[in-house]
Amino acid sequence: MLEVNSKIVIPDEEFDISFARSSGPGGQNVNKTNSKAVLHWDVTNSPSLPWDVKARFLKTFASKLTTEGVIVIASDESRAQEANIKGCLEKLKTMILTVAVPPKIRRPTKPTKGSQRARVENKKARAQTKKTRQKVEF
Repeated sequence: MLEVNSKIVIPDEEFDISFARSSGPGGQNVNKTNSKAVLHWDVTNSPSLPWDVKARFLKTFASKLTTEGVIVIASDESRAQEANIKGCLEKLKTMILTVAVPPKIRRPTKPTKGSQRARVENKKARAQTKKTRQKVEF
């Protein structure tokens, strides 16, 4: 069971985990053990993800999804299968956490009267400074 936060919990039954030969350190052991973990998760048909989080997830990570809406995450950092499974789940958890909170809506504001007045006065002062630098005609 993957517990993302207090509201989002995904049961293990939704994940399809397979193993493959891993690259990297391990010497001859790499050639005979399947330690790389590959996690498949059907995001589009997942009942565990709220619809708004699911929409943001599909939009944000569209390039990482298959055409069926399945995300594939692989991990081969460790020589142990269990550690690689945890690595896959941690990657998925961070991805979900990035889209779990809705983005803050920006509402445009007007500048205050004081800031408008200060801006105009700064412009006038700058213009006066530049005017005093000009060549004087007699």
